[in-house]
Amino acid sequence: MKKLIVLALLTVCISCADQGNSSYETNVETVKKFLQLQASESGFEDQLEMIHPEVMWQPAFHGASQVGKEAMGQYLKGWQDAMEGVVYTPENYLPGVSADTKLADGSVRSYGKWTGIHSATGKNWEITSYHTWDFKDGKIVAGGDYFDAGGLTNFLMESASSETE
Repeated sequence: MKKLIVLALLTVCISCADQGNSSYETNVETVKKFLQLQASESGFEDQLEMIHPEVMWQPAFHGASQVGKEAMGQYLKGWQDAMEGVVYTPENYLPGVSADTKLADGSVRSYGKWTGIHSATGKNWEITSYHTWDFKDGKIVAGGDYFDAGGLTNFLMESASSETE
C-alpha cells in the first residue's frame, strides 16, 4: 500500500512538472517576441497586448515599487523613446519554479546583455541584466527587470553633460 501511495504521489509530481514544462516552451517564445518588440518602437501596441491586465512589474530603478499595466507601458515606452538600435542577447532562458511547490510553473528567467545607442547623445551602451516573467492566461502577469538602470542613466547623462560644456 505504501508503494502504491508513493507511486501515485510521484506520478502527480511528474505530471505537474510536465505541465509547467510544456507551458514553459510556449512562454519562452512569448518572452522572445516581447524582447524583440521592446527593441522596436513600431511594436509597442503588440507588446502591450502581451501583458495581462493584472500585471505587477518591478522596474529596474532603485527604490521603484511594482507597477501595473499602464505604468509598465510608460516604463517600456520610455526606454524605447530614449534608445535606438536596441538588441537583447540572452545568455540563457531558464524555467522558473513555484515558491510553494518548488515545481516548474511555466515562468521564464533570463540572464543577458542589452546593447544600443542613446538617442540624445549617440552614445553606445551595453548592460548585463536579469529578467523574470510569470504568466496567467498566456500573458505576462508578473516579473521584473534587474540591472543597474540608474548607473546606465548616469553614464548616459554624463555623456550629455560633457558634450554641452
